[in-house]
Amino acid sequence: MEKSLPFWKTLQSEVDAALDARMPPESEPPVVLHRAMRYSLLAGGKRLRPILCLLSAEAAGGRREDALTPALALELLHTYSLIHDDLPAMDNDDLRRGRPTAHKVFGEANAILAGDALLTLAFEWLAQAPAPPPHAPGALAYELARAAGSRGVAGGQYEDLAAEGGGPVAPERVETIHRLKTAALIAAACRMGAIAAAAPPPVVAALGEFGERIGLAFQIADDILNATSTPEQLGKAVGSDAARGKATYVSLYGVESARRRAAALIAEATARLDGLPGPTEPLRDLARFVVERDR
Repeated sequence: MEKSLPFWKTLQSEVDAALDARMPPESEPPVVLHRAMRYSLLAGGKRLRPILCLLSAEAAGGRREDALTPALALELLHTYSLIHDDLPAMDNDDLRRGRPTAHKVFGEANAILAGDALLTLAFEWLAQAPAPPPHAPGALAYELARAAGSRGVAGGQYEDLAAEGGGPVAPERVETIHRLKTAALIAAACRMGAIAAAAPPPVVAALGEFGERIGLAFQIADDILNATSTPEQLGKAVGSDAARGKATYVSLYGVESARRRAAALIAEATARLDGLPGPTEPLRDLARFVVERDR
Protein backbone atom coordinates (compact mmCIF):
# COMPACT_ATOMS: atom_id res chain seq x y z
CA MET A 1 0.00 0.00 0.00
CA GLU A 2 2.86 2.42 0.73
CA LYS A 3 3.82 2.22 -2.94
CA SER A 4 0.56 3.92 -3.91
CA LEU A 5 1.34 6.96 -1.73
CA PRO A 6 3.82 9.07 -3.73
CA PHE A 7 5.14 10.92 -0.68
CA TRP A 8 5.57 7.87 1.55
CA LYS A 9 8.93 6.54 0.41
CA THR A 10 10.42 10.04 0.32
CA LEU A 11 9.42 10.84 3.89
CA GLN A 12 10.32 7.38 5.12
CA SER A 13 13.81 7.77 3.64
CA GLU A 14 14.19 11.24 5.18
CA VAL A 15 13.26 9.91 8.61
CA ASP A 16 15.51 6.85 8.33
CA ALA A 17 18.51 8.93 7.23
CA ALA A 18 18.02 11.47 10.01
CA LEU A 19 17.68 8.76 12.66
CA ASP A 20 20.81 6.99 11.44
CA ALA A 21 22.79 10.24 11.43
CA ARG A 22 21.70 11.38 14.90
CA MET A 23 21.89 8.09 16.79
CA PRO A 24 25.08 7.19 18.69
CA PRO A 25 27.25 4.96 16.48
CA GLU A 26 27.65 1.27 17.27
CA SER A 27 31.34 1.83 17.90
CA GLU A 28 30.67 4.22 20.80
CA PRO A 29 30.74 2.60 24.27
CA PRO A 30 28.69 1.00 25.64
CA VAL A 31 28.87 -0.83 22.34
CA VAL A 32 26.29 -3.55 23.02
CA LEU A 33 23.73 -1.03 24.26
CA HIS A 34 24.14 1.19 21.22
CA ARG A 35 23.96 -1.84 18.95
CA ALA A 36 20.70 -2.89 20.59
CA MET A 37 19.23 0.61 20.27
CA ARG A 38 20.13 0.87 16.59
CA TYR A 39 19.05 -2.73 15.88
CA SER A 40 15.48 -1.99 16.91
CA LEU A 41 15.23 1.62 15.74
CA LEU A 42 16.68 1.09 12.27
CA ALA A 43 14.93 -2.21 11.54
CA GLY A 44 12.53 -0.61 9.10
CA GLY A 45 8.88 -0.10 9.88
CA LYS A 46 6.24 2.17 8.44
CA ARG A 47 7.42 5.35 10.27
CA LEU A 48 3.74 6.26 10.54
CA ARG A 49 4.08 8.56 13.55
CA PRO A 50 6.96 10.71 12.26
CA ILE A 51 5.36 10.93 8.82
CA LEU A 52 2.11 12.08 10.41
CA CYS A 53 4.04 14.69 12.36
CA LEU A 54 5.73 16.04 9.22
CA LEU A 55 2.53 16.10 7.17
CA SER A 56 0.62 17.76 10.01
CA ALA A 57 3.15 20.58 10.09
CA GLU A 58 2.45 21.21 6.41
CA ALA A 59 -1.32 20.92 6.84
CA ALA A 60 -1.06 23.50 9.61
CA GLY A 61 0.55 25.94 7.19
CA GLY A 62 4.19 25.35 8.16
CA ARG A 63 7.22 23.55 6.75
CA ARG A 64 7.85 19.90 7.42
CA GLU A 65 11.53 20.54 8.26
CA ASP A 66 10.33 22.51 11.30
CA ALA A 67 8.84 19.28 12.65
CA LEU A 68 11.76 16.93 11.94
CA THR A 69 13.17 16.75 15.48
CA PRO A 70 9.74 16.09 17.05
CA ALA A 71 9.12 13.48 14.36
CA LEU A 72 12.35 11.67 15.22
CA ALA A 73 11.61 11.83 18.94
CA LEU A 74 8.25 10.18 18.30
CA GLU A 75 9.93 7.25 16.55
CA LEU A 76 12.42 6.84 19.41
CA LEU A 77 9.60 6.63 21.91
CA HIS A 78 7.53 4.31 19.73
CA THR A 79 10.49 1.95 19.32
CA TYR A 80 11.11 1.91 23.07
CA SER A 81 7.48 0.87 23.59
CA LEU A 82 7.81 -1.97 21.05
CA ILE A 83 10.98 -3.31 22.68
CA HIS A 84 9.30 -3.40 26.08
CA ASP A 85 5.99 -4.76 24.75
CA ASP A 86 7.84 -7.69 23.17
CA LEU A 87 9.50 -8.76 26.45
CA PRO A 88 8.58 -12.11 28.05
CA ALA A 89 6.95 -10.26 30.96
CA MET A 90 4.67 -8.42 28.52
CA ASP A 91 3.56 -9.88 25.16
CA ASN A 92 6.44 -12.38 24.89
CA ASP A 93 6.93 -11.96 21.15
CA ASP A 94 9.86 -13.47 19.25
CA LEU A 95 9.45 -11.59 15.97
CA ARG A 96 9.24 -7.89 15.15
CA ARG A 97 9.48 -6.29 11.70
CA GLY A 98 10.41 -9.63 10.21
CA ARG A 99 13.35 -10.46 12.46
CA PRO A 100 14.05 -11.59 16.04
CA THR A 101 12.99 -9.18 18.77
CA ALA A 102 15.63 -7.25 20.72
CA HIS A 103 15.54 -9.49 23.80
CA LYS A 104 16.08 -12.55 21.62
CA VAL A 105 19.24 -11.03 20.14
CA PHE A 106 20.70 -9.07 23.06
CA GLY A 107 19.09 -10.61 26.15
CA GLU A 108 16.28 -9.28 28.30
CA ALA A 109 18.38 -6.94 30.43
CA ASN A 110 20.00 -5.25 27.45
CA ALA A 111 16.64 -4.97 25.69
CA ILE A 112 15.17 -3.20 28.73
CA LEU A 113 18.14 -0.84 28.86
CA ALA A 114 17.90 -0.15 25.11
CA GLY A 115 14.25 0.80 25.53
CA ASP A 116 15.06 3.00 28.52
CA ALA A 117 17.83 4.73 26.60
CA LEU A 118 15.64 5.38 23.54
CA LEU A 119 12.89 6.84 25.72
CA THR A 120 15.36 9.17 27.43
CA LEU A 121 17.01 10.15 24.15
CA ALA A 122 13.62 11.19 22.76
CA PHE A 123 13.36 13.89 25.41
CA GLU A 124 17.02 14.85 25.03
CA TRP A 125 16.34 15.65 21.39
CA LEU A 126 13.11 17.49 22.17
CA ALA A 127 14.95 19.62 24.76
CA GLN A 128 17.02 20.97 21.88
CA ALA A 129 13.90 21.94 19.89
CA PRO A 130 11.74 24.36 21.92
CA ALA A 131 8.27 25.00 20.56
CA PRO A 132 7.75 28.34 18.78
CA PRO A 133 5.21 30.98 19.91
CA PRO A 134 2.29 31.02 20.55
CA HIS A 135 3.16 27.80 22.37
CA ALA A 136 5.18 27.42 25.57
CA PRO A 137 8.80 26.35 24.89
CA GLY A 138 8.17 22.96 26.50
CA ALA A 139 4.95 22.22 24.62
CA LEU A 140 6.44 19.51 22.41
CA ALA A 141 7.93 17.62 25.35
CA TYR A 142 4.64 17.97 27.21
CA GLU A 143 2.68 16.44 24.34
CA LEU A 144 5.02 13.47 24.05
CA ALA A 145 5.18 12.88 27.80
CA ARG A 146 1.40 13.06 28.18
CA ALA A 147 0.92 10.52 25.39
CA ALA A 148 3.56 8.13 26.76
CA GLY A 149 2.75 7.81 30.46
CA SER A 150 0.00 6.26 32.56
CA ARG A 151 -2.63 8.28 30.67
CA GLY A 152 -1.23 7.10 27.34
CA VAL A 153 0.96 4.27 26.03
CA ALA A 154 2.05 2.86 29.41
CA GLY A 155 -1.48 2.96 30.77
CA GLY A 156 -2.80 1.33 27.62
CA GLN A 157 -0.29 -1.49 27.87
CA TYR A 158 -1.29 -2.03 31.49
CA GLU A 159 -4.98 -2.18 30.58
CA ASP A 160 -4.23 -4.51 27.67
CA LEU A 161 -2.37 -6.95 29.90
CA ALA A 162 -4.95 -6.69 32.68
CA ALA A 163 -7.78 -7.61 30.30
CA GLU A 164 -5.88 -10.52 28.72
CA GLY A 165 -7.46 -13.93 29.20
CA GLY A 166 -10.15 -12.62 31.49
CA GLY A 167 -13.15 -13.47 29.36
CA PRO A 168 -15.57 -11.04 27.68
CA VAL A 169 -14.68 -7.35 27.96
CA ALA A 170 -17.07 -4.42 27.68
CA PRO A 171 -16.80 -2.38 24.46
CA GLU A 172 -15.96 0.72 26.50
CA ARG A 173 -12.90 -0.99 27.95
CA VAL A 174 -11.67 -2.09 24.53
CA GLU A 175 -12.03 1.50 23.33
CA THR A 176 -10.06 2.73 26.36
CA ILE A 177 -7.25 0.26 25.68
CA HIS A 178 -7.01 1.31 22.04
CA ARG A 179 -7.26 5.01 22.85
CA LEU A 180 -4.43 4.87 25.37
CA LYS A 181 -2.13 2.28 23.83
CA THR A 182 -2.26 3.44 20.21
CA ALA A 183 -4.38 6.52 19.53
CA ALA A 184 -2.79 8.77 22.16
CA LEU A 185 0.66 8.72 20.55
CA ILE A 186 -0.71 9.08 17.02
CA ALA A 187 -2.80 12.06 18.12
CA ALA A 188 0.31 13.51 19.77
CA ALA A 189 2.23 13.10 16.50
CA CYS A 190 -0.31 15.27 14.69
CA ARG A 191 -0.50 17.84 17.47
CA MET A 192 3.30 18.05 17.68
CA GLY A 193 3.55 18.69 13.96
CA ALA A 194 1.06 21.55 14.25
CA ILE A 195 2.82 22.98 17.31
CA ALA A 196 6.18 22.88 15.54
CA ALA A 197 4.56 24.84 12.71
CA ALA A 198 3.45 27.55 15.20
CA ALA A 199 -0.20 26.79 14.45
CA PRO A 200 -2.94 28.41 16.56
CA PRO A 201 -4.73 26.22 19.15
CA PRO A 202 -7.82 25.46 16.99
CA VAL A 203 -5.61 24.01 14.26
CA VAL A 204 -3.64 21.98 16.80
CA ALA A 205 -6.91 20.65 18.22
CA ALA A 206 -8.34 19.71 14.81
CA LEU A 207 -5.21 17.78 13.88
CA GLY A 208 -5.19 16.07 17.26
CA GLU A 209 -8.77 14.92 16.73
CA PHE A 210 -7.80 13.66 13.28
CA GLY A 211 -4.90 11.74 14.79
CA GLU A 212 -6.94 10.18 17.58
CA ARG A 213 -9.48 8.77 15.16
CA ILE A 214 -6.95 7.35 12.74
CA GLY A 215 -5.11 5.93 15.75
CA LEU A 216 -8.21 4.01 16.77
CA ALA A 217 -8.70 2.86 13.17
CA PHE A 218 -5.05 1.82 12.97
CA GLN A 219 -5.41 -0.41 16.04
CA ILE A 220 -8.57 -2.00 14.67
CA ALA A 221 -6.72 -2.69 11.40
CA ASP A 222 -3.88 -4.23 13.41
CA ASP A 223 -6.35 -6.50 15.18
CA ILE A 224 -7.85 -7.56 11.85
CA LEU A 225 -4.41 -8.33 10.40
CA ASN A 226 -3.50 -10.36 13.49
CA ALA A 227 -6.59 -12.47 12.84
CA THR A 228 -6.33 -12.79 9.06
CA SER A 229 -2.70 -12.38 7.92
CA THR A 230 0.40 -14.61 7.86
CA PRO A 231 3.71 -14.17 9.73
CA GLU A 232 5.52 -13.74 6.41
CA GLN A 233 3.18 -10.97 5.30
CA LEU A 234 3.00 -9.19 8.65
CA GLY A 235 6.59 -9.62 9.87
CA LYS A 236 5.43 -10.73 13.33
CA ALA A 237 3.28 -13.37 14.96
CA VAL A 238 -0.35 -13.74 13.90
CA GLY A 239 -3.28 -15.33 15.72
CA SER A 240 -1.69 -14.31 19.01
CA ASP A 241 -4.54 -12.01 20.04
CA ALA A 242 -7.06 -14.85 20.04
CA ALA A 243 -4.61 -17.29 21.63
CA ARG A 244 -3.99 -14.91 24.54
CA GLY A 245 -7.60 -13.86 24.91
CA LYS A 246 -6.84 -10.23 24.17
CA ALA A 247 -9.58 -7.61 24.20
CA THR A 248 -9.96 -6.44 20.58
CA TYR A 249 -12.67 -5.17 18.25
CA VAL A 250 -12.37 -8.45 16.34
CA SER A 251 -13.05 -10.51 19.47
CA LEU A 252 -16.06 -8.33 20.26
CA TYR A 253 -17.69 -7.88 16.86
CA GLY A 254 -15.92 -10.06 14.30
CA VAL A 255 -13.80 -9.04 11.32
CA GLU A 256 -16.46 -7.45 9.11
CA SER A 257 -17.95 -5.28 11.85
CA ALA A 258 -14.46 -4.23 12.87
CA ARG A 259 -13.77 -3.16 9.29
CA ARG A 260 -16.92 -1.05 9.24
CA ARG A 261 -15.97 0.63 12.51
CA ALA A 262 -12.51 1.45 11.17
CA ALA A 263 -13.99 2.94 7.98
CA ALA A 264 -16.36 5.11 10.04
CA LEU A 265 -13.45 6.40 12.12
CA ILE A 266 -11.53 7.34 8.98
CA ALA A 267 -14.53 9.32 7.72
CA GLU A 268 -14.70 11.16 11.04
CA ALA A 269 -10.96 11.80 10.92
CA THR A 270 -10.84 13.30 7.44
CA ALA A 271 -13.73 15.63 8.24
CA ARG A 272 -11.46 17.27 10.83
CA LEU A 273 -9.09 18.37 8.05
CA ASP A 274 -11.60 20.64 6.34
CA GLY A 275 -10.54 24.28 6.40
CA LEU A 276 -6.93 23.78 7.51
CA PRO A 277 -4.49 26.34 6.04
CA GLY A 278 -2.07 23.91 4.39
CA PRO A 279 -2.27 20.89 2.07
CA THR A 280 -4.36 18.07 3.54
CA GLU A 281 -4.55 15.55 0.68
CA PRO A 282 -1.48 13.60 1.89
CA LEU A 283 -3.11 13.18 5.31
CA ARG A 284 -6.34 12.05 3.68
CA ASP A 285 -4.42 9.50 1.60
CA LEU A 286 -2.55 8.31 4.67
CA ALA A 287 -5.83 7.90 6.57
CA ARG A 288 -7.06 5.56 3.85
CA PHE A 289 -3.79 3.65 4.02
CA VAL A 290 -4.37 2.99 7.72
CA VAL A 291 -7.35 0.73 7.01
CA GLU A 292 -6.32 -0.62 3.58
CA ARG A 293 -2.77 -1.73 4.45
CA ASP A 294 -1.77 -5.37 4.39
CA ARG A 295 0.93 -5.24 7.08
